[in-house]
Amino acid sequence: MPESFEFALMPLSLSWTPAALLRRAVCLCMGWLLGLASAHAQMGPTPPPAGQPAGHQMVQAELALSRWSRDDLNEWWAALRAMDGSPGSLPADLQPPADPATWKPVQLPDVRNREVAARYGEERQYQMRWYRFRYEPAQGLWPTSVALYMPRLRAMAAAVLVHTDEGWRPVFDNQSGAREQWVRPLWVAFPAALTELNKAQTLEVVLAVPVLEDSFYSVSTAWMGPREDLEPRFQRRWALQIGVPQATGLTLVVLGLFALSLWIKRRDEPAYLLFALASVGWLLRNLHYHIDLPRTRLGLEWFWWLTHAAMAWVMVLTFLFVLRFCRRCYPRFEAALGVFVLLSSAATLPLWSHLFDGLVAQHAVNAVVGAVCTGFVGVVAFTERRYGLRLIALSLVLSLILGLHDLVVLAGWAWHEHLYLMPFATLMIVASFLFAVQNRYVGAVYEVALLNENLAQRLDAQSRELQLQHDKLREAERQQALLLERQRLMQDMHDGLGSSLLSAMVAVEQGSMNQDRVVEVLRECVDDLRLVIDSLEPIGHDLVSLLATMRYRLGKRLQAGGLTLEWDVQDLPMLDWLEPPDALHVLRLMQEALTNVLKHARARRVRLVTRHQGGQVEIRVEDDGDGFDLATAQRGRGLKSQQRRAQRLGGKLRIDSSPGQGTRLSLRLPVVREEPGAEPVGQQAHG
Repeated sequence: MPESFEFALMPLSLSWTPAALLRRAVCLCMGWLLGLASAHAQMGPTPPPAGQPAGHQMVQAELALSRWSRDDLNEWWAALRAMDGSPGSLPADLQPPADPATWKPVQLPDVRNREVAARYGEERQYQMRWYRFRYEPAQGLWPTSVALYMPRLRAMAAAVLVHTDEGWRPVFDNQSGAREQWVRPLWVAFPAALTELNKAQTLEVVLAVPVLEDSFYSVSTAWMGPREDLEPRFQRRWALQIGVPQATGLTLVVLGLFALSLWIKRRDEPAYLLFALASVGWLLRNLHYHIDLPRTRLGLEWFWWLTHAAMAWVMVLTFLFVLRFCRRCYPRFEAALGVFVLLSSAATLPLWSHLFDGLVAQHAVNAVVGAVCTGFVGVVAFTERRYGLRLIALSLVLSLILGLHDLVVLAGWAWHEHLYLMPFATLMIVASFLFAVQNRYVGAVYEVALLNENLAQRLDAQSRELQLQHDKLREAERQQALLLERQRLMQDMHDGLGSSLLSAMVAVEQGSMNQDRVVEVLRECVDDLRLVIDSLEPIGHDLVSLLATMRYRLGKRLQAGGLTLEWDVQDLPMLDWLEPPDALHVLRLMQEALTNVLKHARARRVRLVTRHQGGQVEIRVEDDGDGFDLATAQRGRGLKSQQRRAQRLGGKLRIDSSPGQGTRLSLRLPVVREEPGAEPVGQQAHG
């Protein structure tokens, strides 16, 4: 069964002071040492203090061997699948040996080392290794549920059997997960019914481990005891061995996508592309942590070739990433790394994997090449005297140590129950990328700050000149505004007040106007003058305030004419476009409407209404007078003049009237007007 071996060299790019770099390096070393200690502390439960009963026990094992053929092994697996947890026991010829003489004590962990380049024979012989455990609870107190926990099991598909009165009954069969068992801790919880049957005696358990003769296998220490005591240990082991590599690997992929997006924006920065490619290679290397392995032998061989060959790809991409932070380029060294990747990948193709097992040799070569490259980077860092590059060299040394540790575990030479530590080195890759981006970001910010400072000085000189020109333009605009306002007032007084006074003067000179008519004309002139003055009052774009001013001016006149004014004015939104010229148009429309009611309608009541309707505001003047024929009135100039005023305001004017039914004038104005004073096309008064 192929094993997992992690080997990568993770760079860090920093540009800090020597003291800060030294502190960071010490913290980094201490962090990894603490990580190693924490990981190794999870290899098995800690014995209880002296004088206290053990909740779980490191059980002693006995070993019996059986030589099997391939047919026997297939029959064994078929029998396990046929039972699939059903009551009963295995056939007699497939049960563990019954002769006590065949069982010998064995010291766990029981390991056979993996050879550097083991050759396969033409005919493969198999061996069934039976490991027997006996469990007796402390002080005779049986727990509710008993479990078996082993930190590591590396072999073919194993099974766990429990002895009952009927014989040996299988309770665990990992045929479906045997391909992943090498990286997963073994966990078996025995059914409560079987525990009840064995409470009067010792619980006898056998672990059946089929292996190839003269091939690598590893059976770690076994622990048995109450499930609630062992399960936290199993879960911690699972989290460290499976959960953390999965989480850090996916995090690296996300950062790789981020690096790729940076490279797409900045094609002149190959370090980002190299990091993105290294993250993809790292994902391929740790693919067995994320997906189920292929079920066919051919698919499994190519899968393991992809994951193991990816280690060399990650290593080369990492060194190319590191070299991007050197002052000089080393094309020959980079070309040699590329040739190494090609030769390494071709030499380990599954096409000739049936001839020999070169897994250890493959990763040993990776370790040698990694050591050479690390030494090369260390020399460059010492020569260039760059503290950031020296810190990168230190990180490469740490990665090399982790890789050598995993090589020893892979080959079974020592530390048989240790975790594979290189998946944790993903954190170093993440740190290297983040620090590289941070350095480039800080450098870019510093350059931008210098440019901004230069620009600020230039802009300060130009702003003084612009301020002088701006003051001159504001004075010119103020004079222009005063001139335009003066011209508007003169035009309004000429068209309204001046025209009325001139007409009255001519009529008086000719003797065609009596005194009452003269007084009425003068009163209208005074009202018109007040309208002009009111339109100049600061109302803050408030239409309600404008109408209130008009009510104050015309209230007494309406009351003197026998009219009752009903004031139904509600709050309206502010009209940002309502300037003095527009206010004068509104006041003239309302004044003319009220004057017509006062003079011609013979009404007793007039009602002023305001409403807010979506994007418009409405002003209505309603009376209960005689009304008029709208068709005849539309031919006159008065109504057309009112419509033109409404169009200048960007609104609509509607008049509804008929003889004997009174009159209603409705003016609708927009709350927001894009072009103040424009006449909307196609808007006409409706009768």
